[in-house]
Amino acid sequence: MAQIQVSNLTFAYEGNADYALENVSFSIDTNWKTGLIGRNGKGKTTLLKLLMGKYDYSGSITTNVAFDYFPYIVKDDDLSKTAEELAGGWKPQVELWQVIVQLNMIHMDAECLYRPFGSLSFGERTRIMLAVLFASKNELLLIDEPTNHLDIRARECVKEYLSSKKGFILVSHDRDLLDSVCDHVLVMNRETIEVQSGNFSSWWINKERNDSFAISENEKHMKEISKLKAAADRGGRWADKNENTKIGFDPVKEHDRNISTRAYIGAKTKKMQSRVKSYQKRMDREITDKEGLLKDIEKVDDLKLTPLKYHKELLVNAYDLSLRYKSSDHVLFENMRFSVKQGDRVVFTGSNGCGKSSIISAIINRSANEEQTANTELIVTGTLEVASGMIISYVSQDTSFLSGSLSSYCKKEKLNESLLYTVLRKLDFEREQFKKDMRDFSEGQKKKVLIAASLITPAHLYIWDEPLNYIDVFSRMQIEKLIMQFKPTMIIVEHDVRFQEIVATDRVYVQ
Repeated sequence: MAQIQVSNLTFAYEGNADYALENVSFSIDTNWKTGLIGRNGKGKTTLLKLLMGKYDYSGSITTNVAFDYFPYIVKDDDLSKTAEELAGGWKPQVELWQVIVQLNMIHMDAECLYRPFGSLSFGERTRIMLAVLFASKNELLLIDEPTNHLDIRARECVKEYLSSKKGFILVSHDRDLLDSVCDHVLVMNRETIEVQSGNFSSWWINKERNDSFAISENEKHMKEISKLKAAADRGGRWADKNENTKIGFDPVKEHDRNISTRAYIGAKTKKMQSRVKSYQKRMDREITDKEGLLKDIEKVDDLKLTPLKYHKELLVNAYDLSLRYKSSDHVLFENMRFSVKQGDRVVFTGSNGCGKSSIISAIINRSANEEQTANTELIVTGTLEVASGMIISYVSQDTSFLSGSLSSYCKKEKLNESLLYTVLRKLDFEREQFKKDMRDFSEGQKKKVLIAASLITPAHLYIWDEPLNYIDVFSRMQIEKLIMQFKPTMIIVEHDVRFQEIVATDRVYVQ
């Protein structure tokens, strides 16, 4: 069993004044199944790339093991190549039979190795890459968000496969995956980094307990500091008042005083001043003990939403609905039935490519009275009734169109800029991010921009297409709390099992 020892690791991207990582130190064993947890933008992917030796850094990384990284880079030219050809470039030391053994373990036919990589689904691509990744031994494997864009079935395959493995660091925001496959967690807190045995849920229980204790201790220290400050103020005022009586007195009113009384008054004043200094020292100790108590507290601000009330109960009704594209004879699905009433939160679930996003396109087109014009390739048969004049707030799963400043984005989308900034701050955006080009945002930060824009848009129906891809665990729970508090009418495509269980009033299985 080997170890990785990281000491005072510090790194900043060129041209960026802020450190991506600063004085990071930790130690982990290479045979652990380690989950790497942290907020968007905390440097999780950066840490993995530093372990891979991609960038120069200060500090030290000490280990005698080699690393490999998921996902492998796939260029546009690679999409026409077979997975067999690509595997040789990804991991030259691995033989094909070793990859096939791993494919059997992840419930995948070896036939997929001989198909063009571009023809494979996201789930198939992910499983092939993981099979190649684990095909050799004596490496610590760095796995960066393997379940993004995967349907529930593919996620279950990945979860089962990783549960049987060890010797990896897994970056993921999928709580179900972290709980199922990890035996340790490496947590990038707000100001510190910690290593703890167990999975996400056990760590979260400990964190809530520790946070509650820290908040309680902080309140106790604040009360004691307040008491000491009040006592010091009283003592100081008394000492000053007493000192002022040393010189000059009225012999009629103060007949018992004489010149020798000054020494007595001075001694009392000195004693009280000494007591004030003692109060100050105790205050300093209390302030010192208080420092750092709240440094890693996740200060999750409540989000707000202003859903609109529509004058009819039924917003969407589908009966014997079928969809296909003009460019293909393949029918995505047939004879589907579902309805969306006010207050419903309907989650569409099903395999990748089954037509979930196409349903969303059809609903949006019909709502705008632009059936088959916004997407001329989509052919809708059967009944699809969408309430007229309904305002829809839409979050796309695609973030590639986000570029330029947040200010220009607000002008283009006619959003209240200050309100968008307020929501983004609550979603843990640093103020420095507001000055950057959105192309430099992480994928999670881009997704938060789209979610924030949706939240500040009053609407009758909120349609979110895979909103949680790349979104950190804390923000997921924050969004869940928002939905359960304001209960907006929603149509959601999302594969996060925990999220579905919490927010869905109905699930529609698209087959």
